[in-house]
Amino acid sequence: MNSTNRAFNLRNKIMGLLLFFRDRFDLHEGKEDELETIDYIKKNIEFRGANLWILIFAIFVASVGLNVNSTAVIIGAMLISPLMGPIMGIGMAAGINDFELLQKSFKNLGIAVLISIITSTIYFSFTPLDDAQSELLARTEPTIWDVLIALFGGLAGIVAGSRKEKSNAIPGVAIATALMPPLCTAGYGLATGNLYFFFGAFYLFFINSVFISLSTYLIVRFMNFPKKEFLDPKREKTVKTYITIFTILTIVPSVYLAYNIVKRTIWEKSATQFVNVEFDLPRTQVLNSNLLYASDSSFIEVSLIGERISDETIVQIEKKLAGLNLRDTYLRIRQSGDNADMNVLRSDILKDLYERNETLIQDKDRRIALLERELSEFGKNYQQVMDIAQEAKINHPTLENFSMNRSVVADLTTNQKDTIMMAFAKFKSKPSAQELKKLEDWLKLRSKADTLSLIIQ
Repeated sequence: MNSTNRAFNLRNKIMGLLLFFRDRFDLHEGKEDELETIDYIKKNIEFRGANLWILIFAIFVASVGLNVNSTAVIIGAMLISPLMGPIMGIGMAAGINDFELLQKSFKNLGIAVLISIITSTIYFSFTPLDDAQSELLARTEPTIWDVLIALFGGLAGIVAGSRKEKSNAIPGVAIATALMPPLCTAGYGLATGNLYFFFGAFYLFFINSVFISLSTYLIVRFMNFPKKEFLDPKREKTVKTYITIFTILTIVPSVYLAYNIVKRTIWEKSATQFVNVEFDLPRTQVLNSNLLYASDSSFIEVSLIGERISDETIVQIEKKLAGLNLRDTYLRIRQSGDNADMNVLRSDILKDLYERNETLIQDKDRRIALLERELSEFGKNYQQVMDIAQEAKINHPTLENFSMNRSVVADLTTNQKDTIMMAFAKFKSKPSAQELKKLEDWLKLRSKADTLSLIIQ
């Protein structure tokens, strides 16, 4: 009997725990009416008039941000961008079997992409700054992290869009998934004739768009949004067939592409680990390493300087490739004694020296800028003290010496510190308490200090 009661109590506790988590993670709580959510997404699909001009201006802002390597400017452009509308519209249309909405979403997305690439191409064709900065280079090749960000960001976007109280999740998704910078980078590729940049950036945009649409489709199906009703059963069957074919044609290639991205990411991690471990030699240093991934045959190129390693050692290192998930990977080693590769090594040495010097120069520039700001503040403070002293002399003729500056005061009882304004004044004859109070009140007002300590001599 006791064992039966314990089993019954345990089952009740488990059911109670499951119910607790079900209530906590219930997406239907606080949900907007499905038709309202559908209308909300439909309103953001169309690209015409002001919406189109906003997109063009946002593309210019993002292009400038990529051009000058400003992360803050790029984030601002992504907040302005209305690109999320048609992408979520595609997932919504597929989820509710609305073929007309699907066509409209694709049409507007195509218009938005075309206008974005044309706008960014025009900008990068005329800008005097034609160097590819780090923010731009980061958008030329997708990784597995971009896939995950697009998938989970899209899930967050459609869940937030289905709430009664709209949050800032959708602009956040636009920032996290970075839809606009890849299109600007594609425009840079066209403007400079660099097709690798163009296709790499457009590939990143495609991956982001597909997985945001996929996440929208999954949530719409999971939350049982009402599907479009048809009076003609034959028409309904035709539309469902088209939607199914579209979904398969979109998802299958994207999953395959994502799979290849995962393979490449794992390979690059293993290759980096291989170089760090196997070429950690006492008298030989890795000058430069280059990882070239391909599905059928990949290469690890390593340039070494210092004591040459023997052919037997190279053979032993090559045998370890298979043990680190580096099958179908070939090792190329350039050593400082190879006459044929001296130019390559010299180039690598100069590149390494340039990068190190560039880092040192940037660090020195930051320090110089800091010192210049401090010197400027000191100059302003010096002039301010002189001006205040002259004004105080008018109101207090017996004033001989005056000084004022911000000081750090340590409270030893509470072990805390604070910054207050300290003022020192020396008079020919000791002033009255009323005159000192008047001077102290005037100094607080003149220096705009919250607290001020006046020292009299």
